[in-house]
Formats: sequence, structure tokens, C-alpha cells
Amino acid sequence: MLRAFTNIRRLLSLGRLLARHDALFALEMAGVPKSLTKLAGIGVRRETKGRPGERLARALTEAGPSFIKLGQALSTRTDLLGEELTDDLSQLQDSLPPFPTDQARAAIEAELDQPVDELFHSFDDTPIAAASIAQVHFAVTHDGRDVAVKILRPGIEDAFRRDVELFRWIAEMAERTQPQYRRLKPIESIETLAETVELEMDLRFEAAAAAELSENFAGDPEFKVPDVDWQLTAKRVLTTERLQGVIPMDDRDAIVEAGFDPVDIITKAAAASFKQVFRDGFFHADTHPGNMFVMPDGRIAVVDFGIMGRIDLKTRRTIAEMLVAFLTRDFRRAAEVHFEAGWVPRDRSVDSFTQACRSIAEPILDRPQGEISIARLLAQLFQITETFRMETQPQLLLLQKTMLVAEGTSRRLAPDANMWILIQPLIESWMRENLGPEAKVRDVIQNLTDAIERLPDMIGDVEKTSRMISDGKVQLHPDTIRALRGEDKPGRGQPQILWYGAFALLIVFVMMLLD
Repeated sequence: MLRAFTNIRRLLSLGRLLARHDALFALEMAGVPKSLTKLAGIGVRRETKGRPGERLARALTEAGPSFIKLGQALSTRTDLLGEELTDDLSQLQDSLPPFPTDQARAAIEAELDQPVDELFHSFDDTPIAAASIAQVHFAVTHDGRDVAVKILRPGIEDAFRRDVELFRWIAEMAERTQPQYRRLKPIESIETLAETVELEMDLRFEAAAAAELSENFAGDPEFKVPDVDWQLTAKRVLTTERLQGVIPMDDRDAIVEAGFDPVDIITKAAAASFKQVFRDGFFHADTHPGNMFVMPDGRIAVVDFGIMGRIDLKTRRTIAEMLVAFLTRDFRRAAEVHFEAGWVPRDRSVDSFTQACRSIAEPILDRPQGEISIARLLAQLFQITETFRMETQPQLLLLQKTMLVAEGTSRRLAPDANMWILIQPLIESWMRENLGPEAKVRDVIQNLTDAIERLPDMIGDVEKTSRMISDGKVQLHPDTIRALRGEDKPGRGQPQILWYGAFALLIVFVMMLLD
């Protein structure tokens, strides 16, 4: 009861803020009763300038850090909000006024247990960037290294937990009062957001993500991840190498002036993104131009590793097959891939889904090369989920957002180029390695290996069950007992374990040949 009262009070406060920006529709879409939304809007003067998504973005920015993160998460949900709203929310800037430097210094000293002047040779009190979760200061270590120091906002953890409780309550209300929303998994989506930001608010996890990404690209001459200074990193403080002389990824004029070919830069950036997603299954999921740069030597560099995505190999293969099917206009295969992955229920019509895939892809694929957007294709695909009862795939939503940002940056740098065409050889090579005959042979071998590794446990389970049957703890039907003994068919009187043993020996023999 107390929870409901607290959340209703906070909901009304949020409603009044949304009403001022003429964005109460957001609560109505979430399934909040109209009586509450009307009550929240009573006597509020409304600012109606801009499209609905622009008004909602301004309201979320004013509401604070947690709501900015929510807006960024919603910018991937074309299945829920449609393209126009999500396009506007994708422009939502994770930028807030900086917090006082004395609080930043106090946080560093509390986390690292030393005065700032002892930790650093010099520390710039003016932050270089301030976002919803943290802000960044430049500093120099006592051994002369230039570093960037990221510090969490004071009290951000408690504020976020309060806000997430409200989000969770609204999501529960939506699932309860709007059954059609259940397949969109609003509660699960909020939990995913909560988990993501919880990790983002422990800067040790961000440091670990940076280190893992750096290891994945060790020796790569075209991609740079700043080194982590683990001795100057803790839960609320992260210290990394400072990147010098970098150019923002979307500053075409500066890139050209520095002597770089924009198409070459796009190719390097797209190749790095492809390797992260498909080769490693671990990718930077927040590569807006403020986090991605061109270094003086032409390498692509990234910063801010708070939001990372992971995709298992099976899903990567599914995505690759689906994209190739679309790009080759094999819409039947594109539809079949969705059914094989379990993303579309089996009782739906493959023929109808094929027709839907064609209706989405043809208008996009018929555009000029530089305007073909795979991210937009995925976004429109997500919009037909209601018709075919497709369940939301959170890992694909994050990937779609990452692709959309990458495509936008690519078009600003070289309007006539298409990043997918530029890295086509890399895509084809990966496809041969992971979807060709050799990959299928590797899968068979891996499955055999897994079966052999599980064999002792399976035999142990059989022995345990046998003892339970012998002790009378498990009762079997007489017909089942006769079948196990081979008495139900002539010539089947030998213990069946001999067949299992022969099969196991065959597997071992095959493995010896393959070794």
C-alpha cells in the first residue's frame, strides 16, 4: 500500500512535468489510467513547440539522469513507439551541468584514500565533459602521464534506484492493464535497463570492459582503446589514458584538413564495429561522435565503456544469415531464419511473414547506395511484431541502436558511401568461416565433444536411477520394465547398455581420427 501511494505521488509529479512539455501521451502509451494523466495535467500551462518526440526528449532531460537513460533506451523501441518518436529520442543528449569540483575531489579522495594532490601531479578543476552519470577531468600523474579521470555524480545511485522503482511500477501496470504489451516485455526491459545502469555506476566494471575490448584488438593497427590505470581506479573513480589531438568522428572538415580520406575513415570504423559484433560478440554500444574519434595517426579511438553489448555465436549467425538474405533479396530465407531462431511463433504463416519482409525491405533496398540503412530495416521489422506475435529481442534492440548511430555518422562523413558495401569483403570472409561447410563440421565436432564430456554424468544419473528403482523408491509400469529388458520384441533380450557402450566407443574413435 505504501509502495503504491509513493509511486502514485511520484507519478503525478512526473505527469505535471510531462504536461508542461505537452508530452502526457507517454504515460497514456504506458497504460497509466486516463484519470491519473488528466489529474496530472490540471492547471498546467503547456509548451507545444516541436514534434511529440522532441517535447518528450525535453521533458526527460528536465526530469534528470535516470529519465535520460530511459529515453535513450526507448530510442531503440520502434516496436513500441514507432519511428518518428524513436528518431527524436535518439537525439537525446546525455549532457548535464557539471557538479562542483570540491565534490569531485572529495569523491576521489574517499575512493582512493589519499589527497588529490598526492594522487596526481596536477588536476584540472574544470571538467571536460559532464553527463548524466558522471563527469570527466583531465589530470597528470606524478610520472608524467596525461590521464582522464571519470567521477560519478554524488548521490546518483540512490536517485537512480528511486526512479527505477517508479519505472518498474509503471511497467507492471502496463502488463496488467494492457495485455497486448506483454510480448514487448516491459518489465524485463526495465530490469535490463536497471542492470545496465547498475553496472555503469560501478566504474570498475567499465574499466574491465575497456580492458577486454583492448585485449580483443591487441595488435590491431587501426583501432585504439585507452589504457586503464588500475591503481587510480575504484568503484566511483575511473582513470584512463588521455587521448591527445583527436578529432570527433563527425567533424568532416577537420578530418579532411588533417589529410584523411573520409571514406577510408568510415571503412576503418565500420570494420572495427563489425569485428566487435560478429568476431567477438562484445561491442561498444554507445559510439556516438562524442565517444568516437580519429587519432593523429589515422587510427579510430573510442572512450566511455559504460554501455557494452554481448551477443552469443548462435545469435550472431542468425543475424548474419538474416542480413545476407535481405541484402540478396531472398525474402523467403529471411523469413525462415526468424522461424528457425524462434523469434516468430511456429503457428504463424511463413508465407505471410515472407510477404511482410518484402514489404519492409524493398523500399529501403531500392534507395541510392548511400541511403540504404540496415538499421532502419531492422527498426521497421520490429514494428510488425504485433501482427506476427514476435517477442522482443533486447540484444537486437541495442545492436540496432548502435548500427543506427554508425550509419548516421557514416552519412555525415561521406554521403555517397555505404559502410556495409565498404566492408563487404570482411563480411563475406566471416560468412564463409562461420556459415560455410567447414563451420558445420566444427559444430558437429563440438557437439560430439560436449556429448563425451557429459557422458560420465549421464552414466552416473542412469546408475543413480537404477539404484532408486532397485530400492523401490521409483515405481515403473510393467510395460516399461519389459521394454527396458527387451522383452517386448523378439531378439531384444540383451541389455541395452551394450548399444550405448558401442555408441560411446564409436564417438571416441571418431575423435581420435579428428585429433
